[in-house]
Amino acid sequence: MSTKTQNDEIKSSELGKLIDQEDFLYIPSVGDTITGTVVSASKNEVRIDINGIHIGVVRGRELYNEAPEYGDLEPGAEVQATVVEEENEKGEMELSFRYAGQKKAWEHLHELKKEGTIIKADIIDANKGGLLVRVGHVKGFLPVSQLTPEHYPRVPGGDKNKILEQLKEYVGKSFDTKVIDANEEDEKLIVSEKEAWEEVQHNIISSYKTGDNVEGKITAITDFGVFMEFGEKLEGLIHISELAWQRIDNPKSIVKIGEHVKAEIINIEGSKIFLSMKKLKADPWQNVHERYQVGQIVKGKVLKINPFGLFIELDKEIHGLAHISELSEKPVSNVEEIAKPGDTLDFKIISIEPKDHRLGLSIKAMKKDSSEPLEPKSSEPKSEVSSESPSDTSHPSETETTTPTDEKEKQV
Repeated sequence: MSTKTQNDEIKSSELGKLIDQEDFLYIPSVGDTITGTVVSASKNEVRIDINGIHIGVVRGRELYNEAPEYGDLEPGAEVQATVVEEENEKGEMELSFRYAGQKKAWEHLHELKKEGTIIKADIIDANKGGLLVRVGHVKGFLPVSQLTPEHYPRVPGGDKNKILEQLKEYVGKSFDTKVIDANEEDEKLIVSEKEAWEEVQHNIISSYKTGDNVEGKITAITDFGVFMEFGEKLEGLIHISELAWQRIDNPKSIVKIGEHVKAEIINIEGSKIFLSMKKLKADPWQNVHERYQVGQIVKGKVLKINPFGLFIELDKEIHGLAHISELSEKPVSNVEEIAKPGDTLDFKIISIEPKDHRLGLSIKAMKKDSSEPLEPKSSEPKSEVSSESPSDTSHPSETETTTPTDEKEKQV
């Protein structure tokens, strides 16, 4: 066999092998994602060899990418790109890193979500609902409800403009977050700082249990209670009903920001810690019968007026309720016609319930025969007796009370 014949057979054999390869005769179409090898790379243009058959070029705005592996490319690197034009004026295939990079970026975000990985989110802007963030090259959103207690905007009354002012202070910073929603089709990326914080705090919080006493400082005061920082940057809520045994209208009358106080842990729900200051104080209602008895005439100061009656202070620790039905022998349509806050009046005690922290008062009963024994009105509606500090230790959720967890979103 001649040398020429042998060479022809070798070439024919190699060609056959190439033809047998599935991608040898494959001609990419617009929208396809191809894999190739970088031939040359500059700031303005990247040239890619595609299976030794085609040459593709990425240039201009198509160099923009959303995946980190497209930065600092060097010859020989294997990359993926999307076909945007099958042939340009030079006979080369026009490619884009933008679309391929976007796809890879979202695939990466899905993996982060699945694995629960903690990642950095750069804060680029803010609105009244939360923070606009960037994770890699993908823009996303961090809702107010997903901020940690440290960064949650505690604004009295939920003033949205003041909330926005506080949120804008975070622009330019980076928060540790977790991906909680990644939808490429809708281009929707939601991250949570709270979930990342909860993971880090889990081991610290697990060292505490209900009944433990802690000491720390007051970091914030709201209408529904106060926040206390203790231990290793932990924060708990002392609900207004847990500040003291008596009825409280404004937490500021009990504590101030920066004040060091002691409290007892009464509940732990995930990263939410609920505390009580009153638990560390003796319950004044335990010996209330030593000071007050049913039938006794007492002087009381009107603290607050409600449509159903008057809240009365007998002393700093014991408060009672004079129900509207006990204010006069005649029907009363407007409680304010009887008294106003700050007035001091005489009342007769008609019921005492130490267990429920309730004491019923009456003006009407004083006009009855004082010799007639008065029985505790156990059949009276509960609204006639003041409940100074509900024994129920449950507290409003973060979305209901603007506390540091999902419960604060109501302010927004």
